[in-house]
Amino acid sequence: MKTVFWLSALLVLVILCWGSIMLSYGKNQEANDNQVQPDIEINKLTPAEKAVIIDKGTERPFTGKYWDSFVPGVYYCRQCDAPLYVSDDKFKSGCGWPSFDEAVPGMVKEQPDKDGVRTEITCQRCGAHLGHVFKGEQMTSRNTRHCVNSISMIFIPDSSKDAGRAIFAGGCFWGVQYYLEKAPGVIKVIAGYTGGTKSNPTYEEVCSHKTKYAEAVEVFFDPKKTSFEMLGRLFFEIHDPTQVERQGPDIGNQYRSEIFYVNKDQKKIAEELIAELEEKGLKVSTKVGPATRFWPAEKYHQGWYKKKGGKPYCHVYIKRF
Repeated sequence: MKTVFWLSALLVLVILCWGSIMLSYGKNQEANDNQVQPDIEINKLTPAEKAVIIDKGTERPFTGKYWDSFVPGVYYCRQCDAPLYVSDDKFKSGCGWPSFDEAVPGMVKEQPDKDGVRTEITCQRCGAHLGHVFKGEQMTSRNTRHCVNSISMIFIPDSSKDAGRAIFAGGCFWGVQYYLEKAPGVIKVIAGYTGGTKSNPTYEEVCSHKTKYAEAVEVFFDPKKTSFEMLGRLFFEIHDPTQVERQGPDIGNQYRSEIFYVNKDQKKIAEELIAELEEKGLKVSTKVGPATRFWPAEKYHQGWYKKKGGKPYCHVYIKRF
């Protein structure tokens, strides 16, 4: 009997200890959900913003200022200014909240919601609560809906002088991404396709030379730390702008040199940089045209040299300015 008593007591003690450990884990996990990287600057939040971003609340439908807005631009995290969504990926869902069928690759985290049913989405960089993601609704070709609280975001239109988005094409996007993501003030660089007509192009379709797409990169940067002009100068120094529809051993119209401007200021700066290079004697082939839909490339193309190691085979830094 004594043995049974002590075994029972030990079992109760184990259960209590385990419960305490799991409770502590739950609290730590909740804290980790909102954990901020030490080098990230955090914006001060209002009580209403904190109720959603930190306490994981939800604003009432049809009340947020972005739910029915479709102006070209970028949506940033209200708490840390990380780029989250581009307006090209926004669509009318009728749900009363801003809806996107894709986030900026690598900037939004998906995790099980505490309700055990839904999937929560948070800012990858600071853990801010954004909303929830739903799949299988057949609303768009991507079959995904990021349902986001307006109050969790700040929108900067492409037309603004504070716009922090640029699109460059200069040969294989692996090399362009490699150099531009190292530049001070750059937040994120995405490899992808632009300048064509077909929706959701694949790498194989772009390589067929029938889609008119260029391999390009979409650069998100902090205008307080760098500028489009600084990035443009670097762009011209990491590829050869005199080559026509090629870059080194890569030949084809998808490897052309082109700047896709998102506003008039970028157009003016791009043309001035080309004129400066031509004054130096370079026969620049780089085209300058308005930004069109940018489609992120397949996941295996993103951060190619980070994953594979080494350095670009057809891009070398050469000072030109």
